[in-house]
Amino acid sequence: MSTPPPHTPHKPAPSPSPRRGRPREVLREINYPHGIHPALVPGLAVEDQRLHYGTDRVVFFVTAALIVAFVAWGVLSTESLTAASSAALTWVTGNTGWFFTALSTAAVLFMLFIGFSRTGRIPLGMDDEKPEYSFFSWLAMLFAAGMGIGLMFYGASEPLSHFGAGIPGFGAEAGSEEMTVYALVQTAFHWGLNPWAMYAVVGAAVAYGAYRRGRPPLISRIFVPLIGQRRAEGGLGRLIDVFAIFATLFGTAASLGIGALQIARGLELVAGWGPMGNGGLIAVIAVLTAAFVVSAVSGVARGIRYLSNTNLLLAFLLALFVFVAGPTVLILDLVPAVFSTYLHEYLWMTGQTGGWGEDATGFAGSWTVFYWAWWLSWSPFVGMFIAKISRGRTLRQFVTVVLVVPSSMCILWFVVIGGTATYLQRTGTDLAAAGGQEAVLFGMLDALPLGAITSVLAMVVIAIFFVTSADSASIVMGTLSQRGRPEPNRLVVVFWGLCLGAIAAIMMLVGGDDALTGMQNLVTVSALPFAVVVAFLMVAFYKDLRSDPATIRHAFAVSAMSKAVIHGIEEHGDDFALQVEHAAGARAAGETFDSHDPAVTDWYRRVDENGEEIDLEAERAEGPDAGAEHVESPGAGPERKLDPAGPRS
Repeated sequence: MSTPPPHTPHKPAPSPSPRRGRPREVLREINYPHGIHPALVPGLAVEDQRLHYGTDRVVFFVTAALIVAFVAWGVLSTESLTAASSAALTWVTGNTGWFFTALSTAAVLFMLFIGFSRTGRIPLGMDDEKPEYSFFSWLAMLFAAGMGIGLMFYGASEPLSHFGAGIPGFGAEAGSEEMTVYALVQTAFHWGLNPWAMYAVVGAAVAYGAYRRGRPPLISRIFVPLIGQRRAEGGLGRLIDVFAIFATLFGTAASLGIGALQIARGLELVAGWGPMGNGGLIAVIAVLTAAFVVSAVSGVARGIRYLSNTNLLLAFLLALFVFVAGPTVLILDLVPAVFSTYLHEYLWMTGQTGGWGEDATGFAGSWTVFYWAWWLSWSPFVGMFIAKISRGRTLRQFVTVVLVVPSSMCILWFVVIGGTATYLQRTGTDLAAAGGQEAVLFGMLDALPLGAITSVLAMVVIAIFFVTSADSASIVMGTLSQRGRPEPNRLVVVFWGLCLGAIAAIMMLVGGDDALTGMQNLVTVSALPFAVVVAFLMVAFYKDLRSDPATIRHAFAVSAMSKAVIHGIEEHGDDFALQVEHAAGARAAGETFDSHDPAVTDWYRRVDENGEEIDLEAERAEGPDAGAEHVESPGAGPERKLDPAGPRS
């Protein structure tokens, strides 16, 4: 994949022309902020604000203290942490499993609504701002966001598990040809629209707030229209950012943990090493975490980006090899079967909860609820990346592409890898007995030509995904803990990366002989607070969209047209034309709209450090650096930017 073009500094759009409304002098007399009617504001980019970046000590130290305490608990009393996590998981899945399912479904419906209703025309940026990346570069980076450790680990193992054990409610016998389709459809449900809708909710809200409302790219700032500026910047907002970091830590650590599981198993099978146990797994995590730290400290971010892009190419070549060397015709047959059945059975799978009995409860707790929690914990990470690359797109473009393209790529991956695995199982190669889910991929590759080479390639791909995941997730957590700073301090980035490695190791210890179970337990429990955040986030985001300048203009247009037509017919019958003129009272287009309401004006009122209103025109005349950000602690060392190659789930 080609490297995305470099970032182009944002150029503030000029103030609206007086021809679009009353003369500028009249607007100033009416006392609008900066003399601009709220319906004519072209937007406000975060670069136009005088923001003070620097470490938020409350967010950083509270989260750090909680993580250190958790790691100490895991090291000093693994048994009690294991018991506590199991009990917490039982309570969460039994009492809030419905909430995770409802929230993931609500995210799909919410994104479809804002994308294809009147709000769909609102840009994630200034009026008439061009997208930063070309359409095909944007697609490529969205695809990059969907590729990663999770697909490598579950690509063969999840469809095979459903194929062998059966799925409650599907009327197909386990191990049958019909179950091959249903196993892939259930997997598509876990990796398709729902996760990408959850990512899209966070991504669209962050992008809208930063590039159209001029707010720092923080989860807490999305809540300004719901809780107010003061609370969003105060204790409640800090708590929201703590929840976002906490969820990202556990969600990403789970990905790193399963990557370590798979690499360790690959070394056992390919290199002939004996069983590694938890000690060996922790050693693998330590080595890969050290590789991340080296990359962070040495400042080789550009090299990591190129390596990441190369890794995506290697993953694509691996899938292409399996497609050619595996049951090619069957895979081609499965593509339409899986996609059509997925759409047909979507609502039914959504309703497969504990209401259907114990089997459905167990299945949902082990698979579906865990996945919804995992995607929620990844949503701050992937969402902030998607926000960065989607600047300048309309909400309609954003929803259409983000929901369809990466989810389709994920489903195609499972059809190729999972379809091949189930075919081999059905035709006599017992992959289910290969030694756990982490061994299924290597068992499948070993059954195909060049198995030794492709197995080594798979381990290389997983290892690089580990390093790039830790790198990108740590940058996002650094941004969240430094008041939205786009280039967080290097030492902060390294700290969060070390926390990721430590939590992944603790997850291994909690799981005991079944490390995967330990990771699933902790991810599901840790995601619950942020799930509540996302539920209210949708409310706050929609409230923002209701007062957007484009929404206000549309309301004025509908009102003006309706009143003008009625007045024209009443006065002139069939023979009338429309023209704009001053009208007060009942004939005014904005009769019921309060254009001085702080809810629609305060957000674009810019003030300096002393609270004095900034003259936008004078500042823009001074040049692009006049409104530059203020960064605290400039001598703290080089910073690192979010990898444009994308996060790795």
